[in-house]
Amino acid sequence: MKVLFVTPKLGSWATHGHHVAPNQMHAHWAAYAREQKTITAEALDCKVLGIEKDEMLQIIKTKAPEVVVLGDVLHSYGGFAVQKYFNDTAQYIKEILPKTIIVVGGLWYSFLSKESLEKNPAIDFVVMGEGEITFSELMDALNKKKTDFSTIAGLASRKDGKVVFGPVRESIKNLDMLPLPAYDLFPMEKYVGHTYWKPFVEIVTSRGCTHGCTFCYEWSEHDPRALDQFRSWRCKSAKRVIEEVELLEKLGTRVMVIQEDNFNLKADRVREFCHEKIKRGLKMKWVSLGCASDWVRLEKDIPLMKEAGMFMAVFGIEVASDDELRKLDKGITVQQIYKTIEILRKNDIAIVGDIMIGFDYDTEKIIKDRFAFADEVDPDVMWVGYLTPPPGSPIWQDVIKKGWVDPDKIDMLKWDFLHPVVPTNHLSIEDLGRLGAWAMREFYSKPGRIQRILESNFDDLAKLCFKDVMDGLGKWEAAAVKGEKHI
Repeated sequence: MKVLFVTPKLGSWATHGHHVAPNQMHAHWAAYAREQKTITAEALDCKVLGIEKDEMLQIIKTKAPEVVVLGDVLHSYGGFAVQKYFNDTAQYIKEILPKTIIVVGGLWYSFLSKESLEKNPAIDFVVMGEGEITFSELMDALNKKKTDFSTIAGLASRKDGKVVFGPVRESIKNLDMLPLPAYDLFPMEKYVGHTYWKPFVEIVTSRGCTHGCTFCYEWSEHDPRALDQFRSWRCKSAKRVIEEVELLEKLGTRVMVIQEDNFNLKADRVREFCHEKIKRGLKMKWVSLGCASDWVRLEKDIPLMKEAGMFMAVFGIEVASDDELRKLDKGITVQQIYKTIEILRKNDIAIVGDIMIGFDYDTEKIIKDRFAFADEVDPDVMWVGYLTPPPGSPIWQDVIKKGWVDPDKIDMLKWDFLHPVVPTNHLSIEDLGRLGAWAMREFYSKPGRIQRILESNFDDLAKLCFKDVMDGLGKWEAAAVKGEKHI
């Protein structure tokens, strides 16, 4: 099959400035299917190339692919808002190339596979859950001119006008069986993070999570019949991650975000990664996400991680009490949050802490208390995220029952975590917008906070990120309060 992996032109979060990385779903699917010899692959990333709709369609028409793949597995530049562009692109392509097969997967699509096929006639197949094997088997079936796809595990398709599902696809137990992502398909020198980090990439080295937070975006990536797979954490070996970093350096990449919540879950793997990176002389600077409980366990290893190029750490503060943390299945404690800040600051690692607002029990007092806690904890960068119910999550079911969300009337461009999209039992959407904007203004206007960061011993990349966040605060507030859209 002649396959084109397409990312349409779209925007980025206001606090991320100019931010674009290779599509990890596309890079992984293409690499595996190419290794299985079921496809010839090209990628068209209109976001990084700045290609508008009409030019994109002309390029696609000229290339005349047999299959187009749309979708993503990361929420790191636009949340669920990107689905609007993927859906529209599918429709546009079908109009000019009606015989081209459209395959989607990843965020949103996996859980809402039936709905996606029923509402979007331009979409032919939805890959649910991990897509590499399912996608390659689909391509193999198409190569063999098969017309019945109902036996392919992890695939949603149509048969006699009705949506049918293949068996549940089991999770990949050994992620090292996957080839390195197909970065050769992408213009790697053009990718940028936070306006100033370049060349840039986001990588994914593990899948699943041991925590299962009720609000996590990853619920939407799973087959609705197998949501328990979300809690099955698996990782690429340290050696395989280093091989990927080595490849990226050869392609010119200089900064990466390890864009998963659990890179630091397994301490031995983190240490092996750092030692091997230093041993091979790899210069890549990097950012790690992680839960507070895991950062605390790695306290003695933070200096090693810094030596290996880590300059910034991200973790979720989320709420202000142990009771709330338990209610959200967060799996951490307030004491661990304080300890995480302490050990990272001691090692001159810049700290990004996220708080969330918009839970059903939130009142103005609760939100202001949550902000007061974050202010006291004192990360270097604070990001306020609005509760945006992910399909498949426990919170998704709650807001549907309450009538707060009608899946048929969602304004996708607001489902980016920057806009409040559901009320609480006590506050309107407008109230939440106002309180979020208030929290961001209060945090960054605190005397001495900005000066402390600029005069710190942080890596210059961290200071540039802080500048980018500050430059985007006005746009962030316009989204929260006025509903302006940026993705």
